[in-house]
Amino acid sequence: MIGIDDTIERRWGQKISARGIYRDPVRSSKGHLVKTSGLRWLSAQLLVHIPWAGRIMGLPFLTVLAPSRRFYAAKPRSPRRDAAGQMLLDRARQVALQIHRWLPGRKVAIVGDTAFAAIDFLAAVRTYVSVVTRLRLDANLHAPAPPRRQGRGRPPVKGKRLPTLTQVLHDAGTVWQRHTVTLWYGRANRIVDIATGTAVWYRGGSPPVPIRWLLVRDPLGELPPRAFLCTDLDAVPADILQWFVSRWQLEVTFQEVRAHLGVETRRQWSDLAIMRTTPALLGLFSLVTLRAHDLAADTPLGPATAAWYPQRHCTLSDALAAVRREIWHHQVSFMSRRHGDIIKIPRLLWHRAANALAYAA
Repeated sequence: MIGIDDTIERRWGQKISARGIYRDPVRSSKGHLVKTSGLRWLSAQLLVHIPWAGRIMGLPFLTVLAPSRRFYAAKPRSPRRDAAGQMLLDRARQVALQIHRWLPGRKVAIVGDTAFAAIDFLAAVRTYVSVVTRLRLDANLHAPAPPRRQGRGRPPVKGKRLPTLTQVLHDAGTVWQRHTVTLWYGRANRIVDIATGTAVWYRGGSPPVPIRWLLVRDPLGELPPRAFLCTDLDAVPADILQWFVSRWQLEVTFQEVRAHLGVETRRQWSDLAIMRTTPALLGLFSLVTLRAHDLAADTPLGPATAAWYPQRHCTLSDALAAVRREIWHHQVSFMSRRHGDIIKIPRLLWHRAANALAYAA
């Protein structure tokens, strides 16, 4: 299970050639649009449950720069697409095919948000990987193509038009299944109703894409209905919903690398330095998590708690502190000359000082 999403690294500077003006997803809302200057990165993260964290975490392993059209203005190579959104989808297509090349014998499912719900993108990668993303309630859905008739003419690519998901939502004959989601829009163990089916998503000028659609509604009526799709027609509806919910951990990873690993604090402007630094910092998040996982196998990790803020599970700051203490413990001891002003301190005091320094950075 791999999550894919883009993030904006807020940067200013005339010498940063890949800089563009993008919508800031963190500061924007439905009624307020905020644009910011920065670099747009597309990150692929492995979604896996980490025992010492008590949750699913996104571990970045492939990060690519997805600049706007302005970046290619003075370049000898023109952009692959005209619109900025299509350029992001082209980068996502390259990332999906590269993951399939690295894992030829594995079944890979990629989870993305609404930006990746494009027919051209799904048609290009569905034979290599499965894709789970959002779906519009008014999507143009059709039945599978009927058998080709004898004689001349092009073979049909789609069948008859099916009702939209909005019509399915209000249809009294729709079969709903009750399901409990571990986390659903800020609430744990939420009960939802699920309806599912298969169809062909089609748009004129694009290849048809067979999908399994998933319609989710709140029995209490507190949240609006949501629709999802999966290019794997044999996927279990409950698994599709759980896969999409796990995608929310990508935003947590982006926030933690900003807070603890120094993303958006770099001051270099060289193209090569920019291409190396941010992917390396995102990869460092995965390395710290894996190293802390190895340390937790020998000695359980304990979170830093306070009297006014109890905490049961460890965070990235606890993992960083554990890795730092382990590195300091195995550092080479330097032999110094004997001086009279050297005073040995108690071991307990040294451990307290090392622990304070481990959490200070």
